[in-house]
Amino acid sequence: MTSTSTAAGKTIQKSVLPNGLKIVTEHIESIKSISAGIWVKTGSRNESDAQAGITHFLEHMLFKGTENRTSFEIAQSMESVGGYLNAFTSTEYTCYYARCLDSKLEDALDVLSDMVRHSIFPEEEMQKEKNVVLEEMKMYNDSPDDFVMEEFSGQLFPDHPIGRPVLGYEETVVSFTREGLFDYIDNRYNPDNLLVAVAGNVIHEDVVKHVTRLLDQDASGATVNETQAIPPYEITQKELTKPIEQSHMILGRRSLNYDHPDKYLLLLANTILGGGMSSRLHQNIREKYGYCYSIGPFNQSYLDSGLFGVYIGTDKDYVSHVRELITAEFMRLQEEKVGEKELSEAKAHLKGKLMLSQENTSNRMTRMAKSEIYFNRYVTLDELVENIDAVNSEDLRTFSEEFFNPEMYSETLLVPEKK
Repeated sequence: MTSTSTAAGKTIQKSVLPNGLKIVTEHIESIKSISAGIWVKTGSRNESDAQAGITHFLEHMLFKGTENRTSFEIAQSMESVGGYLNAFTSTEYTCYYARCLDSKLEDALDVLSDMVRHSIFPEEEMQKEKNVVLEEMKMYNDSPDDFVMEEFSGQLFPDHPIGRPVLGYEETVVSFTREGLFDYIDNRYNPDNLLVAVAGNVIHEDVVKHVTRLLDQDASGATVNETQAIPPYEITQKELTKPIEQSHMILGRRSLNYDHPDKYLLLLANTILGGGMSSRLHQNIREKYGYCYSIGPFNQSYLDSGLFGVYIGTDKDYVSHVRELITAEFMRLQEEKVGEKELSEAKAHLKGKLMLSQENTSNRMTRMAKSEIYFNRYVTLDELVENIDAVNSEDLRTFSEEFFNPEMYSETLLVPEKK
């Protein structure tokens, strides 16, 4: 089955193979490259407690050799023709991707499919890669902003997979076995849980032909996604110490899921608060007082929940004042309508970033894939722009009355150890 949609001068096409695997492509005539990704709709939230970190570890191990290629041959497959291979793991999906010249499309799909279907997980490579992941953990642990973000996520989703670090824990990573990796592949890497996305100078029928040859294996059964009830949100404050020079703080709360009707209101509020050097938080905390080098809001959406917060790195003596200033900006959104000029500029900022991101095939491939994962359809730029433009000042203030209520915010604070 193939469906086609055309928008803004480009063509998005989608096919579904008999085994349930989806293929989406975007044809871009004006370039000579492609970005191709095999997306697996599985992430750290799909792991049991004992498996914490296995999705990310498996991502590493798929580069360590297949029945047909050594790890060096995998790395060389794209680099030798001027392209590159990479991968990433998130809470809800994993992606293995390549970027290369359009003439190397078949090569890119071949090596990616080989990794996903025929990896062999050599025992000696597993032991080395466990050490690599443990070093990666240490790297994040040594980065205060990463550390405080990980603590904040666990604080807002206690005893839930969303709140666990994607890398897992040292004790779980060292326990992984080859059999455990093969079992996880069998359970989560089924065709109905895979998506192939390609953006660039590509013909959809060519991608379907190659993917059918490479990945049209029999479905061993439908992927089982267990229901994961989100625990009630409890407001908490946590203070931690490390041998660092600067304090790091996050003020935040549970946020909106991907398909929430208020997501565009939050998108505009987020931009007004922290969308660049002219934003309220930057101007009223960094520029006015010089209290920080880095400050900004973030918003992470999941299928059924989300995270919103404001991060700041500042001197320990400024923490109380900074907290008051951030809270004052929340209350200002609650109490005052955003002026038409400021709202119009925030909309222009958002739309400009969106359009500029379209100049990169990797971004286009990623947006197309995530659109399919979360909405089961392609969300056009016209639709996004229309929804951004539809936000008005009164709706934004009404939304802010509840969402930016300071009493709903939790805090994670990392301060320097006393000398």
